Amino acid sequence: MTAPDAVREGVRRPWRPALVRSVLLRHDRVRGVDLLVLPERVVVLRGAAGAIVALCDGERDVTGIVAELARRHPDAPVAEEVPLFLARLRSEGWLR
Repeated sequence: MTAPDAVREGVRRPWRPALVRSVLLRHDRVRGVDLLVLPERVVVLRGAAGAIVALCDGERDVTGIVAELARRHPDAPVAEEVPLFLARLRSEGWLR
């Protein structure tokens, strides 16, 4: 079944987030923060946001990202917050 056939059949593949080509994840050592570098704009990522974005490699799906973060931070509410965060980045056009 090809991808268009899968869409027609109602089969949805899990989303495997990755940064779009025009967006780079960088660490600013001077300020000690992670940054999303976009054309003509820089977004400062606070807290664990950089670690979440770093897992968006196009290989892991959202469930895999949540599982990895839950393993690293067992007491954090990653199952509720991470999918919302990723959806927001996607709506901004920074993740594909």
